[in-house]
Amino acid sequence: MNFQGLLVLFIVALIFCSVGFYKFVYFMSVGYGLAVAAIGVALLVFGFNDYSTMGIVLGSVLMIVYGFRLAGFLMYRELKNGAYKKVLADASTGTTTLSFPIKVLMWGGMALLYVLQTSPLFFRLDNMVNDNTFIYAGCAISALGIVIETLADIQKSNQKKVRSDMVATKGLYSVVRCPNYLGEILFWTGVFVEGITAYANILQFIFSFVGYILILYVMVDSAKRLEIKQNKNYGSKDEYWEYANNTPILFAFIPLYHLSKVED
Repeated sequence: MNFQGLLVLFIVALIFCSVGFYKFVYFMSVGYGLAVAAIGVALLVFGFNDYSTMGIVLGSVLMIVYGFRLAGFLMYRELKNGAYKKVLADASTGTTTLSFPIKVLMWGGMALLYVLQTSPLFFRLDNMVNDNTFIYAGCAISALGIVIETLADIQKSNQKKVRSDMVATKGLYSVVRCPNYLGEILFWTGVFVEGITAYANILQFIFSFVGYILILYVMVDSAKRLEIKQNKNYGSKDEYWEYANNTPILFAFIPLYHLSKVED
């Protein structure tokens, strides 16, 4: 396995998610988007004048689009949305007293996670695997994920302007209650699919699979925590429970309505 190449990606991720030292939550938000976008750029640089497939280019560009869209949206929301500033402040409660070594561990851990998540495309490039169905299928799934995330953010923002006292319930939110997290899952599912048939050995597959499973866990846990928060904020409204009890929380057409009742 090309550990030197993976080390370069790790250093890239470290550099761009270091914004977490400014605000701890940035390790997992703005720094996350910036690190993924930077890794996408690094993959393009790695393959400069040596691309075996156009699929690598497409997959790398999708990472760049995904990362910059996410980081840009989060920064815009923080600057323009007073309620979101309060959410960030609440999320940061207690983190200002964290010791520097703990922050360094978090920094390194998140950077490693981002390398794991993006590694399927790296292995396809490093192993010089030619185009096949999986690279384009993966790119299509990732592109769909970006579209869903973008639409979900826009729809939620528009609905909140009309009714700030209720969760978004229209558009994509009429299909699932957390379409932004669904889009995130689809994006990384696509990246994982891009690596199928590209692994040179079982170690490469395990490396990528661990990253995929970890991000799935993070998204499901995020949906669970969001539901707990919404139950607290809107639980006194009958219309909220009518919506929550009849709209799947994360996966469309799968009748899983509540994660808050699932034990950790």
